[in-house]
Amino acid sequence: MNAERIVRIVAGFFVLLSLALGAEASPLFVSSYFLFFTAFVGLNLFQSGFTQICPLNGILARFGVKGSC
Repeated sequence: MNAERIVRIVAGFFVLLSLALGAEASPLFVSSYFLFFTAFVGLNLFQSGFTQICPLNGILARFGVKGSC
């Protein structure tokens, strides 16, 4: 599995988890402040699309996970 695929999986998991914890209609609701984490992940994905800078990519590279190229 390459780094790009891992980044997408982790980002998707964090978005779904934070929505489950932050949406009042969810049975797992804790606090609506978890929606800020959803926004943070979305903004990070947005900026990495333009700048090619992704913190998780750097961490995965240190662990030896190969990039998509």
